[in-house]
Formats: sequence, C-alpha cells, structure tokens
Amino acid sequence: MNNFVQFFTISLCCIYCLLTSPLQAKWMAHNFNVMGTAAEIRFYQPALMSEQQAQRLLVKLVDVMHQIDESMSPYKSNSELSQVNQEAHAKPLKVSADLLSVINKAQYIAKLSGGIFDITFASAGHLYQYREHIRPTELQLAQASKFINYQDIALDEKNSTIHFLKQGTKIDLGGIAKGFAVQKCLTILEQAGVEHALVNAGGDTGLLGDKLGKNWMVAIKHPRQPDKQAALLPLANEAISTSGDYERYFIEDGQRYHHILNPRTGKSAKKLVSVSVIGPDAMMTDALSTTVFILGRSAGFKLLEQFSGYEAIVIDNELNMHFSTGLVAN
Repeated sequence: MNNFVQFFTISLCCIYCLLTSPLQAKWMAHNFNVMGTAAEIRFYQPALMSEQQAQRLLVKLVDVMHQIDESMSPYKSNSELSQVNQEAHAKPLKVSADLLSVINKAQYIAKLSGGIFDITFASAGHLYQYREHIRPTELQLAQASKFINYQDIALDEKNSTIHFLKQGTKIDLGGIAKGFAVQKCLTILEQAGVEHALVNAGGDTGLLGDKLGKNWMVAIKHPRQPDKQAALLPLANEAISTSGDYERYFIEDGQRYHHILNPRTGKSAKKLVSVSVIGPDAMMTDALSTTVFILGRSAGFKLLEQFSGYEAIVIDNELNMHFSTGLVAN
C-alpha cells in the first residue's frame, strides 16, 4: 500500500470515528433567582447533544421561567396579571395562552375543592405585607373577603378572555404558577431529548427520569428548624411541592401570620405547618399542596383520593408527620 492510500484510509477511519462516536455527555446546571425565590435547573446532556445545543437549551429554560414571572407576578406593576387585576372588572380582557391555561387549571381545582383553592384570595391577601408586619383590620378583612369567590371569574377559552364579575376582585397565582413554570421546563427538556433532569423553583421540584440509575434525593424542610430536614425522599420521574407557614410570615403577640390564606376567612390557615404533595405533574402538586394545607390532614387526604397518582406528607402543629394512604401502603 503506497503512502497516499495509507493516509487516505487512516483519514477515512478518523472521520468515521468522529461521526459515529457519541459526543461527551455531562451534567448542565444553573442556579438563579426568579419568581421571588431560588431556582435550579440541572440536566444530563444527551450523548448526541453538542455543548452549544446544551447551553442554548439552558438559556431557553431560564428565559421561559423569567417570562412566566414577568407575566404572572402580582408584584410587578407591568405584568400581565397586574393588568388583569386592574382592568378585568371593566370588561373581558384578552390574555396569553399560558395565563389562560394556569387560571383555567386553578378554576378546575377550585371547583373540585369546593372553593378551598381559590386564586381570588388575593382580594384580601393584598392587604397583608409580611416584611413590614402589616395585616388588615377586622373591618378591612370583612370588606375585602366579599370579593373572595372563584365563581366571580368568567373565562372565555374560545376568545382567550377573562372578566371579573365584581369590582374589587383580585387574583394571585402564587399557589400554582411556580408549578406551571417547573412543568413547562420539564416538557421542553423532554422534547429536546433529555432523559434525566431536575427543575426547582422554591418549594416546587419536577424530576425527569432518575439520576443516572439512582433516585433523586429531595429534602422536605423542617418547618421550625431552618438548618434541618424533616425528611429526605428518594424520587424519580415525578414532582413534589411543599407549602409551609415558614416562608412568608411574621409573628405578632405570639400569633403567626403567614401567606397561605383560608379563602373562607381571609386569614392564615392554622391546621397544619407543612404539606408536601407528590405526583406526576408539578402544577397540580403545587396547587394541591396549598389546598391540603388549608383543609387539614383528614379532609386534605380525602380530597387527594379524587386525584389519581397524588399523595401527601403533612406535618401538624405538634410537628408530627402523617402520610396519605398510598404512601402508607408502600
């Protein structure tokens, strides 16, 4: 074999190896703040995904979460949600597909829970300022609570509009929007061919697959000792959301005022201190953890029976931990 033929043959072999050998896979991760909380995205780069593609995917996911925040934050005066709260009482207001989808799901859970999950809690909720230790007077609360009623929201899916039937109605998606953001990111990851991923936003975590043959270990915070864990759960390919009375609160005269309000009273729910719901969809676990928190252990566990694949771990006021039927059986 002459030198030219030998060189040509070796070159072809090298090109073939480059084309057929998988690209080096690795974990991609990013920690950032969004939606008023710490967030994390972590995924295992598929073998045939280039470094550039993986970086672009990571940037896209972060952008998606920021876009949802810009749209659904009640604290940003120019957000789509703020516009709804300002204008939807006057006339039907056209909204984005994402916002309509989240409100529609919230209304679905409101109906099944008998109004316990109710995004119009914000009609009274906006009167609380937890950092400043401000709460409404009984008179202010009584007046504002008249506008807490999910049935005063008129949705038109065909025309993508929302209309408040009463002036004074306000909505807040704090009990469902982060779960929606997590689930949307998981969908994008799955469509991109990713098989192992974690997306977290505050108390909401979504998992795609496992951690390369091992379960993901997800911690539940201790509700009264911030540096400790109440439980460490081995999970894979599911979501978990935790609602607790220890995230946004203040204590006055020995009483804890926190952000999870009972829509029937406009006051902080008192039956539990922490609820974690596990299930297949992060938006649902987010909303259901809030709902079970307000209902309490017995009624909350009974409600979960309506939702196949969803289970809960609750911590009561004496810091005892309780498990729903499906978890006890397993």
